[in-house]
Parts: sequence; structure tokens; C-alpha cells
Amino acid sequence: MGAQDEVPRAVQALLARIAADGGQALATYREPIGDHWQIFCLLPLDKVAPTPYQRDLSPAHTRRLHEAVKRIGRFVDPIVVVSPEPGVYWTPNGHHRLKVLQKMKAATCPAILIPEPEVAFQILALNTEKAHNLKEKSLEVIRMYRALAEVEPRRGEEDYAFQFEAAHLITLGLLYETNKRFAGGAFAPLMRRVDGFLSGAFGKTLPQREKRAEKVRDVDTALAGVVAKIHKRGIRHPFVKNYVLARATPLGRARKMLPTFDKAFETLLANIEGFDVDAVRYQDVQRAGVMAIPASE
Repeated sequence: MGAQDEVPRAVQALLARIAADGGQALATYREPIGDHWQIFCLLPLDKVAPTPYQRDLSPAHTRRLHEAVKRIGRFVDPIVVVSPEPGVYWTPNGHHRLKVLQKMKAATCPAILIPEPEVAFQILALNTEKAHNLKEKSLEVIRMYRALAEVEPRRGEEDYAFQFEAAHLITLGLLYETNKRFAGGAFAPLMRRVDGFLSGAFGKTLPQREKRAEKVRDVDTALAGVVAKIHKRGIRHPFVKNYVLARATPLGRARKMLPTFDKAFETLLANIEGFDVDAVRYQDVQRAGVMAIPASE
């Protein structure tokens, strides 16, 4: 930690902001990897909130954490925060810990304040206290996407490929926004192969993303109709949906020349609409499902 006159002006301004907001700066220091300035502080709990673009709170995880903190009688794990404006502190990685402090009616929150607000989007990649499932990750990505579209309108998907991790998570996020029960796991293998990051600013790519989501939604509707017909024939197996998708996929064994997203889902829709329901046998579905994980129907 350097002397006070060595602390950058931006960090000094944050020290003043913390005091003005009723908090207490405990130390300024340089973190050991990138030598960046950070502030260890105590912040008024009512001024700290989760970022608007992260995953939803897990009640079960919050309950377990609450019980653990009560049992040891102390809070030992500071959260990370950024301050996008005076009086506002967002945590990209401490939603559950923050909720526990609120439940225990704490007055302050121990935090590490990072001076660069944009780093919050990168910190989400370090959030491993509870593993994401596909729905949680996709919703987190689309919320981040919308937030970036507002604060960085001239930038686009390719600029934040690291933060988004995979292009198909953006499209799936749009689908989960309108249907939390959407069977994304059934479509993810195909989407992972044909869905790539789009060029251009967010304002241009978001409508394209919405069209892609609509194509997946159309396929899902047609697929549900085929599955219902198979069920009427008395064939009820948790792998029916995957079975139909596996036989209707436009990819087959071809790996070198992948179709575009639009072509892949147009072909998939046509294949499902022409699917021969009468040719399906229970033993074929059962055999195909032996080594696979069933999708929610």
C-alpha cells in the first residue's frame, strides 16, 4: 500500500464518496495479480444491491449460508462491489451474502470496492459459490447483454465474448425470459454448434437474436405436437423429445460444413413437421435414451 499522495485521484474521489455515503474506508491497496488499486471498506447496508444483470437468488443457498453465519456468529467473507454513481454500490458476486446480512439486520457490509465499474461484468465469471445450471446462466447472460446495450451502445457481442462465454446462451436467455420452463437442454447441443456471436452494435444484433429465439420457439412448438402424438400411441418415455430431435437434426455426422443458424432451424422445423410418428417404437426410444440425460418435457 502506497502513501496517500500516491493514491490516484479516481481512488481518492471514491474514498470521499464512501465517507459522504456514510461508509468507512479501512484501507487502500494494490491487488497482487494486476497491481490494480482497490479499497477495503464498510458500507451502509441499505446502499448495497446486486447488479441488475446477474442470476436470481437461490432460497436454498441463502438459507444454508444464513444458518452457517448464525452458527459461527461472525461474517468473514467480504463481497466485491463497484459504484456506478454516488450512493449506489453494486455487487456482482455477493448476492447471497448480502441477503444474509439483510436477514440478520446488519447495519454495514464489508466490501472490496473496485474503482472501475465495467469490471463488474468480468467478475461474474468468477462467481462460483453456487454452480449455474443452463437456465441460470442464460438468464444472467441476457440480463448482462441488456445492461451493456444501455451503457455501451456502440459496442457489441464480439467485444464481450469472454463475459458471455457462448453465443447460444444469449439466444437461450431470450427464450427463458418468456418461458422459465423452456427445455433449453434439449436444444443446447445443436445451438452450441450453429449459433455464433453476431457482428455490429447491440442495437443491431438484439433484433437478430430475437428472430433466432423465435425460430427456436417455432421448432419447440412443432416438437411438442409430435411428442403429444407419440404419447397418444402409448409411448411415454422421458427421452421421447430428445429421440425426435436426434432423428430430425439437420447436422447428422457432418462436422466440417455446418449450416447457418437460420438454415439449421428451418431444416429442423421441416424435419419435425414431416416426422413419421407411426414409425416410432418404444424399444427404439428406450435404447436411444440409455446413455443420455432426458430433457424436461
